[in-house]
Amino acid sequence: MASTGEAPITLRMAERICSFSRCDLTPRALRQARTAIADTIGVTLAGLPEACTQILLRTPGVAAAPGDALIFGTARRTTALDAALVNGTASHALDYDDFSSDMGGHQSVPLVAPLFALAEERGASGERLVLAYVIGIEAMIRLARAVNFVHYDKGWHPTATLGVFGAAAACSHLLGLDARRTATALALAASMASGLKANFGTMTKPFHVGHCGRNGLLAALMAEQGFEARHGVMEHKQGFLDVFNGPGLHDALRIFAGWGDPWEIEAPGIALKQFPCCGSTHPAIAMMLQLAKEEGIAAKDVARIEILPHSRRLPHTDNPWPRTPLEAKFSVQYAVVRALLSGTPRLAHFEGEAPLEPEVQRLLALTSAAPHPGMPADGPNQWGAEVTVTLQDGRRLSRRVDQLVGRGGDNPMSSEELWEKFRDCAERGGLPRENVAPLFDRLESIEEATNIRDVTRLLERPGAPGAEAGARGGRPLFAEVERSDVPLETSWVP
Repeated sequence: MASTGEAPITLRMAERICSFSRCDLTPRALRQARTAIADTIGVTLAGLPEACTQILLRTPGVAAAPGDALIFGTARRTTALDAALVNGTASHALDYDDFSSDMGGHQSVPLVAPLFALAEERGASGERLVLAYVIGIEAMIRLARAVNFVHYDKGWHPTATLGVFGAAAACSHLLGLDARRTATALALAASMASGLKANFGTMTKPFHVGHCGRNGLLAALMAEQGFEARHGVMEHKQGFLDVFNGPGLHDALRIFAGWGDPWEIEAPGIALKQFPCCGSTHPAIAMMLQLAKEEGIAAKDVARIEILPHSRRLPHTDNPWPRTPLEAKFSVQYAVVRALLSGTPRLAHFEGEAPLEPEVQRLLALTSAAPHPGMPADGPNQWGAEVTVTLQDGRRLSRRVDQLVGRGGDNPMSSEELWEKFRDCAERGGLPRENVAPLFDRLESIEEATNIRDVTRLLERPGAPGAEAGARGGRPLFAEVERSDVPLETSWVP
């Protein structure tokens, strides 16, 4: 129970969630939401052929029941709960999705799959979906402000443990639940929050996302039917805040201070991934790209590469000799070397034998990484990096950035960059080529769709290999995805 006479945290959050309406949506919030949703759909399609998604699809009982919700990139429809699980897992399979420095994780993937599944099932409009998405982001990141970075450093995976609250909030808003039932959905979510960083680097990390999205949707559906839960579950002595963080290691006031002023979707700490690898490598990649372009550096002229990221960026990316595509996504050394050799890293650079190419191996032997001595661990800027290249003639060339949280804020991706990423992802997922551009255009004006099914029909892939067999528990949609070296996902970590 609340100890100060105030209403429980879940109810106070629910009142704000329920009061959110179209008149509260700023033009910037709408633009950001459109972009993030389109980006998430793209990376979900790219994640469909991944082993983690395909194994899930052939697991007995998963997506076996008929329904109205589409498994993206297929002709297969199932229940909203199962579509949220599968599409959510696919959306994080490559760890190519957007992220938030304040959340300490990925804010869109817990929301987009369950919202699309629910909107299809209920015939909701694009505008209702966008509103639910924006308020889901608000609830999720507000809670993150109350618990991070203690929550993250303890070993919880915030994308999942906090994402389940965002999914419950967003789905409750889409369903039009009142404040009491929305509070119940949030309270149910508290008992379904899960996700451990110990499983980073395995298929379980993207499964966290599918699982939390499904759980958030389930919480909202149960609350809609009158299920009960303790509204004081957040602040209870054996509740979410004290159990997950510890007494005195959270600040619930931060959930409500400045709610919606501005909306979290507008925050500069929200960013897209331009490169298909761990977000913590991106500042160093950007500096190498800048160096190579501005100084005309050729790989043959390099004697040494020194990478100095902020200390929070390094523990999970200091992998000097990656042998697999997955290890390469976790390697700042490989990411920087690849940027020098190939320019902007693409999906193909984290597949197959790419990390073992002879020229990559030669340059890795010349590359070192260490925490930057001039970037304080507790400073406000934690997304910096400096890259120094020593040439054969003795010259040392450096570039430094103190804060580069992906591509967002004052450094957004251009329309052309967004389209190139979306097309690369959609084609990798097997979407018919003639659907790709119309789908991107439709997502760019998603709030105008009177029924979200007008959008999802462009996500359908009639006659997808194995779709019918898969619905009966047969072979996977992409039968060739059986090998163990498929790049599964990477990690975003603060």
